Amino acid sequence: MKKHGILNRHLSGALAALGHTDGVLVCDAGMPIPDGPRVVDLAFRAGVPSFAEVLEGLLGELAVEGATAAEEVRGANPAAASLLTGHFPDLAYVPHERLKQLTSGARLVVRTGEASPYANVLLRCGVFF
Repeated sequence: MKKHGILNRHLSGALAALGHTDGVLVCDAGMPIPDGPRVVDLAFRAGVPSFAEVLEGLLGELAVEGATAAEEVRGANPAAASLLTGHFPDLAYVPHERLKQLTSGARLVVRTGEASPYANVLLRCGVFF
């Protein structure tokens, strides 16, 4: 049995299958998820687990070379915007409608229980070397 890191077997296995440039969308409970990407749904109740908790856990295990968020996060959700810019100084912004379109090309979607607006980020996997 794993004793640290991400213990959820579905999420841990999905992360192990990712490669360079694969997309991983970390999203709030309300983000529409298209058919196509593998989905690991962690949502339990509104707010549980939070976007911040899940993002922190994923960043502890993933090499990330870039990230994209909805430009609306800056005005509608300052806490999420601050979290994202703290982790990704070169964060790219697109309109929320475009972020939803980009989701169809993601390899993995990790749905959180987050119940605040625009708490979504599309990560681009990097390499650890």
